[in-house]
Amino acid sequence: MLKKAAIRLALFYSISIAFILLNLYFVVKKESLIIGALPFVLALILLAIYSFDKILYLIVFFTPLSIPLSEVMYSLGFDMYLPTEPLLFGLLVVFLLKVLAERKFNKELLLHPVSQVIYLNLFWILVTSITSTMPVVSFKLLLTRIWFIVGFYFLAMKIFEKEQNFEKYVWLYVLPLYIVVAYAWSRHLGYGLWNREAAHYVVNPFYKDHTSYGAALAMFIPFLLGFSLHIYKNHKLKFFSIVTLAMLLMAFVLSYSRAAWLSTFIAAGVWLIIKLRIKFKPLLITFISVIAFFFAFQTQILMFLERNSDESSTNIMTHISSMSNITTDASNLERINRWSCAIKMFEEKSIFGYGPGTYMFKYGPYQITEERTIISTNAGDGGNAHSEYLGPLSESGVLGLLTFMLILGMVIYTAVKTYTRLEDKRLKTIILCALLGLITYYVHGFLNNFLDTDKISAPFWGFTAMIVFIDIQSRKALKEKENPGQ
Repeated sequence: MLKKAAIRLALFYSISIAFILLNLYFVVKKESLIIGALPFVLALILLAIYSFDKILYLIVFFTPLSIPLSEVMYSLGFDMYLPTEPLLFGLLVVFLLKVLAERKFNKELLLHPVSQVIYLNLFWILVTSITSTMPVVSFKLLLTRIWFIVGFYFLAMKIFEKEQNFEKYVWLYVLPLYIVVAYAWSRHLGYGLWNREAAHYVVNPFYKDHTSYGAALAMFIPFLLGFSLHIYKNHKLKFFSIVTLAMLLMAFVLSYSRAAWLSTFIAAGVWLIIKLRIKFKPLLITFISVIAFFFAFQTQILMFLERNSDESSTNIMTHISSMSNITTDASNLERINRWSCAIKMFEEKSIFGYGPGTYMFKYGPYQITEERTIISTNAGDGGNAHSEYLGPLSESGVLGLLTFMLILGMVIYTAVKTYTRLEDKRLKTIILCALLGLITYYVHGFLNNFLDTDKISAPFWGFTAMIVFIDIQSRKALKEKENPGQ
């Protein structure tokens, strides 16, 4: 026994001395501190193997605070968010190894209809990555999408097995968001708190721009409302939720993101529809009627919109009105330019598209002089399609759009069915908040696309996981209630 203890002690000191010497070598000879990170890397690997939930908590916490690699190293030919995406990649590898070794995972989750349509979408992204005009770019996007889904959907589902982890997931994102809000306000004050132009860049480098920041805030506002009004009975927790809600609402207004404001307004309409229990059939008839009305009077509608000369402004009412300005507002006109390019690209490659993630490299030649704006670039390197729907249409063809919309439709259907089935008030509130948070992004996705970032993927797939998990558990509970003793 003493001999084994002596061997372990000798091994410990040998490894420690070797590490110190190696560290000294890299510091003195190579002038690098990289080896000093080794213990932390090893600790993260062990944590991922034996307690992956802690790693996922860490990833969600650092998501609002993550920064692009390009902010640190400018010369690289690729970009990713640090530290979240390397951690997600590591978690993906550990997840695959564990599944292969143990040969088991929650079958109800794997075979759930929402999961099945996610596989369908991933399969088509794979197919169109193979046929892509830029395969390296497309496979990078596919890999990114997979590690977002594995981390924030499949593994998040495992942590939701504990009773209070729905709320924990939300707070793990919201609390560091406090830091981003405080940082943005401290910078905003230097320009004047109501300076609209400053809103575009005061959230850098944490958020790409004010629109992604506004989208994230919009997704969490329903949860803060739910926590303040229904979930928390404890006065301290309720008070803290109300203060946080007030802070996020103020940040939401100061984001000057018209798309986020519009999406929240529509989410409020969805909440009213659910609360009033309006049936699907009249909603469908209304939707079809609105579409038919638009096509029947599209000339008159466009003439009316062209009379609107209100541009983006510090005045909130003018800023809202500028949403429909398609004559002089550069931001709106550039979106139309990008959408027009996406449609032209789809018309040319309607089945397989140009390949996932390739829009920003390929849209340039599709710009026409009449649609170009002061924001447009000759090289056509100004970014993405500004649409979560037209982007896949141009990059992965018609099935790229349809499979993505199938995910959204299945999530909404599952959430509504589960909400009506549930009796537990807490779970009803959580599933409603998750759905409304997602609705804000489903609407926002018509005007912008951020699903290739961790900032939006964390709530997007996390809220989806909440809905699916509650659906599975509620169906189990209903089955046990109907067939006791089985």
